[in-house]
Amino acid sequence: MVPNRLRPKKKSHICTERPPFECIALLLQGGGALGSYQAGVYQALAEARLHPDWVAGISIGAINSALIAGNPPERRVERLREFWEAITSPPFGIPTFDQVEIKGDFNRTVVNQMRAFGILLGGAPSFFVPRPLPPAFYPAGSVEALSYYDVAPLKSTLERMADFDRINACDMRFSVGAVNVRTGNFVYFDNTRQAIKPEHIMASGALPPGFPAMEIEGEHYWDGGIVSNTPLQWVLDKQPRQDTLAFQVDLWSARGDLPRNLTEADVRQKEIRFSSRTRAMTDRFKEAQHLRHALNRLLKSLPPERKDDPDVAMLRDAADHKVHNIIQLIYRSKRYEGAAKDYEFSRRTMEEHWHAGYHDAVRTLRHPEVLERPKTPDGVFTFDLAIQGRE
Repeated sequence: MVPNRLRPKKKSHICTERPPFECIALLLQGGGALGSYQAGVYQALAEARLHPDWVAGISIGAINSALIAGNPPERRVERLREFWEAITSPPFGIPTFDQVEIKGDFNRTVVNQMRAFGILLGGAPSFFVPRPLPPAFYPAGSVEALSYYDVAPLKSTLERMADFDRINACDMRFSVGAVNVRTGNFVYFDNTRQAIKPEHIMASGALPPGFPAMEIEGEHYWDGGIVSNTPLQWVLDKQPRQDTLAFQVDLWSARGDLPRNLTEADVRQKEIRFSSRTRAMTDRFKEAQHLRHALNRLLKSLPPERKDDPDVAMLRDAADHKVHNIIQLIYRSKRYEGAAKDYEFSRRTMEEHWHAGYHDAVRTLRHPEVLERPKTPDGVFTFDLAIQGRE
């Protein structure tokens, strides 16, 4: 049962018509147990009738993406809820008293660490389970020797909760990122280029040494977050470009406080590493779009006799007049969550993350400029509640 204080309030963010963009994209970062924040964001978007045309994810974002793309609109939130409730059930079946209020950061830290320790020992139901023996007891090179957990439960869960025929019908574009273990190259599995199977989703979330690499067509793949934890660049760079409203949902914040101890230092380095410099990537895209728009205006001003020039034809391919709204929703973790926050799969914490995502998305959608075409010279508008200091 969801505590009353965590239940979404009355819907006040419903859109009456589709925003004036060719593509609505939902981009989901990796972050393990933090991923229910993305589910809360999606619930708010679904209530606002902002159904994505393209969903792309890394790691837990890939799993959430599969649950969204693999179900009809009216069942997506229900499926996300079913998944997150399943994997946050107590691994040993022992009640965790999630309805009991816990006060104080120190007490929350102790409780969260105890729950995370339980996940390390017992795994997360319907997601992963510990192997019977440590990796050293298995033959070198075997799957068992290269990972602590068996992810067979996740495969069964994906097959049960996501319709892969629907994903591969391409009514919604679907992309998940992974890293080729042998070459070190980052790759995207995309339903416009190949048939998507549960293994593609699992490859995107195969973070070593916890989870084993996934073999796909003779190659082995690890979690895409090792190289880049956000699919933003993949979506923005695709040709031909479209007017795009992109909701970038990050689980790690690049900005944070100076650590006060070694535990906080561990948390901070993980945040920096997995935030994947989303804002820096957005800034570079804005600079490139400024040049593309300027080039487009310049080409339009050329005299007719120059328009068939081979150099002009080449530049025309680089010019662009498309517009982009990049709406950033970033989970801001609490100090008490600690270094285990990405594998602390407890029901109470899941509900808190879900509520935070829903709340942030609702507040964001109250600003009409989010859904309007940008009026900036470069055709790019970015929005982040925290940075712009808006309510």
